Amino acid sequence: MNESKKIMITGGHASPAIAVIDRLKALYPQHSIVFVGRKFNNGQESSESFEYQEIQKRKITFINLKAGRITRLLSLRTYVHILLVPLGFLQAVRILLHEQPDIILTFGGYLGLPIAVVGYMLGIPIYTHEQTIHPGSANRLISNIAQKVFVSFAESQTFFPAHKVVVTGNPVRKSIFETRTSKLIIDKSLPCIYVTGGSLGSHAINTLVGKIIPQLVQKYTVFHQTGNISEFDDFHRFQKLRDTLPNELRSRYILTTHFSDIDIGYVYSAADIVVSRSGANTWFELVFLQKPALFIPLPWAAYNEQRKHAELLASQGAAEIFEQSGNSDDLLELINRMIDNKDAYEAAYQNISKMYQSDAADQIIEHIFAQ
Repeated sequence: MNESKKIMITGGHASPAIAVIDRLKALYPQHSIVFVGRKFNNGQESSESFEYQEIQKRKITFINLKAGRITRLLSLRTYVHILLVPLGFLQAVRILLHEQPDIILTFGGYLGLPIAVVGYMLGIPIYTHEQTIHPGSANRLISNIAQKVFVSFAESQTFFPAHKVVVTGNPVRKSIFETRTSKLIIDKSLPCIYVTGGSLGSHAINTLVGKIIPQLVQKYTVFHQTGNISEFDDFHRFQKLRDTLPNELRSRYILTTHFSDIDIGYVYSAADIVVSRSGANTWFELVFLQKPALFIPLPWAAYNEQRKHAELLASQGAAEIFEQSGNSDDLLELINRMIDNKDAYEAAYQNISKMYQSDAADQIIEHIFAQ
């Protein structure tokens, strides 16, 4: 395939999009890539998004899109988003007329919808990928105009036109397998815990864990990814907490807003258990790395998708589920119990990993260029 093409990638799930971008660049360097996404977190223009930072590192054109989303929770922000819906479509027209991509690949969400709809009206082939076990409304709409619908879970097939669906699994970042690039140094004689709320971070998880950090660092090394949402300023709050720890324990608490591609593989390899949300992207990373998981599902996730993801692993003995409404002392007890029984959780992965495909990015690329 020598002819150069322009691929526009967009949508609400940055991690699988970045995984596909990295494979595209490796397999087809002659093609150009444009990414349409959010430059800032939650409208806070002082807080750059994970996707913006990662796309900039890859020297790919990034176009900011301010689109509206309609949520089930009514608030003042809901009405602001409703007003942004038509603006998002007008921006999509301008972006697509200017960029004129040959292919559009979306990863769902409210950002993917206006680009997909306008792209379809302009005659551009549309492809979309659904990460979660219960698809969101945006991807269900996009599926009607898409050439192909790629899904992470076989259980998702029934939500889409059967002749369009391809079960690919979920693209994961290759950096999660790379351990040699990091300059992080930890005491390897101690068990290690990785706490993450995903690329945005989770204020609720941060709050739960924050109350037991002094106890955790007595026995463990803790990697803590707080996120960088300006509304809560959790990172700076936890910096102050770290400063209150005894000098000999501070090095056991590794704090950051976001672990980069350089460090994430080392963090995962060092972690004995991972405390996290149970979104699809983290879920697949844990499956491929066979890491015991302590899931704290997002209670208001659409269609209770995060609980469904968590239950898939918990039912096989590879994970535990802890409610966001629980208390920190109970969380500490569960962490201790999981560390003590780590081998049993790891053994539960023997059959699970075989059920999910690890070449999702390659499959997606093959299909979008086969049409």
